[in-house]
Amino acid sequence: MTKTAVMALLKENKNERGIAHWKKRPRKLKSFGIGLTQLRKFAKQIGRDHKLALQLWKSDVYDAKILGLLVDEPKRVTYEQAELQVEQLGEGMLVHVFASCDATLAKTPFAFELANEWMDHQDPVRRQCGFSLLYELSKKKKLAGMDDEYLLERIQFIQDHIREEEMWVRESMNSALFAIGKRNLKLNRAAIRAAKVIGPVEIDYGDDNSCEPLDVLKHLDSKALQERLKGK
Repeated sequence: MTKTAVMALLKENKNERGIAHWKKRPRKLKSFGIGLTQLRKFAKQIGRDHKLALQLWKSDVYDAKILGLLVDEPKRVTYEQAELQVEQLGEGMLVHVFASCDATLAKTPFAFELANEWMDHQDPVRRQCGFSLLYELSKKKKLAGMDDEYLLERIQFIQDHIREEEMWVRESMNSALFAIGKRNLKLNRAAIRAAKVIGPVEIDYGDDNSCEPLDVLKHLDSKALQERLKGK
């Protein structure tokens, strides 16, 4: 599919309610007001296309940029591209889709290396993305370097530093703690101990009443998860 065809598809499916919501705050980008769920459906319809992804990323339309992130090809994304795009992140869900939400970036061969570099970066956006990548990578059971020793160190780091972090970095650290705690019983117990020390993680989602901070302790200590982990 061409960029022109994608833009026509977005225009045909514009959501007036979403557009009105978008305009409530000053924005640099334009938007057709289309939700992430529908954009994901469009991405599956379009298929993986690296060239198209780069073209869509250069658009001044938010929905097109999201699609660009969703349809990119993991094996063709470069380290340099990731560094350039992280500098250009800004509005709405772009950061979330870039590094979390089953992100293409998490599927690249260098994702683990990038996560480790960004988690310790001075730039808060990179730290947010680094821990979001850790969240995604924690779902992979056979990733080189992602062993219990490494993840126990990450749990301790999150426990020690989450309170001093900027809000969106706190959110991604909280999510990473949750993902790590679902891997096995040993990590689950360590993550629960950390969550008890940390306490509630407060996030201000503004006027989005559908979002609330993830209660890591509640989910990791749930009966269903405990039974699943004990059965392994």
